[in-house]
Amino acid sequence: MVTRINGFSGMDVDSMVKSMMTAKRIPLDKLNQEKQILEWKRDSYREINSKLVDFRTNKLIDKYGKSAALNTQKAIVSGNTDALKAEASATANGIDMKVSVTQVATRKTVETFGLAAPVASNKTLADLQIMRDGTDPATLTEADRTALNAEEFKFTINGVSFTDSNGKSLFTGSTSIATMVATINGNTNANVTAKYDEISGKLIISSKTSGTDGKADLVATDDNSLLDLFNPQNSTDQYKTTDAKNAFIFVNDRMYESQSNTITINGIQLTVEKTTVNQTDPKVNPTTGDTPVTIKTSSDTETALQTIKSFVEDYNSLITLLNTKLDENKYRDFKPLTDEQKTAMKDTDITNWTDKAKSGLLKNDDLLRSALSNMRGIISGQVVALSEMGITMGSYNSGGKIVLDEVVLKKALTENPQKAVDLFQGTGSEANNGIFDKLADKISGSLDSLVTRVGTSKFSADLTVSYKEESAMGRKLKEYNNRITNMLTILENTETRYYKQFTAMETAMNKLSSQSSSLFSTTS
Repeated sequence: MVTRINGFSGMDVDSMVKSMMTAKRIPLDKLNQEKQILEWKRDSYREINSKLVDFRTNKLIDKYGKSAALNTQKAIVSGNTDALKAEASATANGIDMKVSVTQVATRKTVETFGLAAPVASNKTLADLQIMRDGTDPATLTEADRTALNAEEFKFTINGVSFTDSNGKSLFTGSTSIATMVATINGNTNANVTAKYDEISGKLIISSKTSGTDGKADLVATDDNSLLDLFNPQNSTDQYKTTDAKNAFIFVNDRMYESQSNTITINGIQLTVEKTTVNQTDPKVNPTTGDTPVTIKTSSDTETALQTIKSFVEDYNSLITLLNTKLDENKYRDFKPLTDEQKTAMKDTDITNWTDKAKSGLLKNDDLLRSALSNMRGIISGQVVALSEMGITMGSYNSGGKIVLDEVVLKKALTENPQKAVDLFQGTGSEANNGIFDKLADKISGSLDSLVTRVGTSKFSADLTVSYKEESAMGRKLKEYNNRITNMLTILENTETRYYKQFTAMETAMNKLSSQSSSLFSTTS
């Protein structure tokens, strides 16, 4: 470290070095300003990315794209309303239906016979073993506990063995009951749902598939030693089975057999919850003792009307944002402030200055202009069909916003609701041919471009999500950081050199002063 000497010559060395370094720091200040502008621009892009993701995913796909969003049909259920629920789809044909349920679909289920006392699910399989054996836990040694914890309990269902790659059972004495249940439920190949009843101590396993096609096949052998833990010690059987049944439903006197309790008829989704009659043979159309359900459909345009109205509002909001960014004033004389400049300004002045410095960063931006053009192109391509729905293009200076006439729209939905479905959500014969799908597809392309340039996330609207470093802007910022680091090193070396030079000068002047004093003393 250089020793800084100040004052022998009467000069303010620090001030002089600072003054000399001010000019040298101008390129660094400029580099920091360029980096700051790039970071601000990246944040502006992220704001746009967030709005595009939200509009595409949360609105077009998850909200407006769902069939229920444009459904103008409503199912009216009367009679035995406890027996089933009915929901009309957009394709409901208005046929009145009388529905009788003679059998509800069930799942194949196996269950153990239970334990003598309640056992919490946080207990281990070793705890169950100790309880079944009637062993006093206090008498167990550490070695006994270790052995019990290491003991394996086999389990196989629907041909799936719960073992690791080495053939070792996933269930040992140290496994908790809760973990065991979660492991069974997490295996998609087994296709079953396991439950444990802490009160009865029963392990209940049901097929995930309802009806007679569902399976919950166990074999009462050593391959399922796990089941023994959930039975009394002297039990001769490991479990009991409840066979699955199909649902039998009579609609307008015609029988329907279903593996599931959900069936769609005449565009109405029926969800069976209980029978409407008690009889031995479910395949017989009931004539006595039946309390059927009556279903009628009526037109209800409110949901579809609100969906399209919200779409217009969201679309216009996004169009307005893009236009605002594209046309925003750019103040070229307002560069990002340096720390030194901020020290001489008031907080309000700093804020006002910074607002102007940030303004116009995306003015006439190619990505935004392309996104805007693509969106407007989808709308203008359907201008005739949209006008029949009461949606027209705004004035020339509206920037591409659309205008909704609710009276015209409601009339169109009442007279031909399927036309609105086909226009906005597309027809079933061809994918991605509705306005919502087309807009989502174009926006997806814009998001891809933003990911490449900015490093944003195509799937998240969160403004705090980190940028991907491998993007055009990410690489540019790395370059700025490297240049700034190198320049700081150069400036530090330069400042050190200046101080060395002034130190040398001060030392020489001090030496000269001493020599002069000595010479003067010898001549006097």
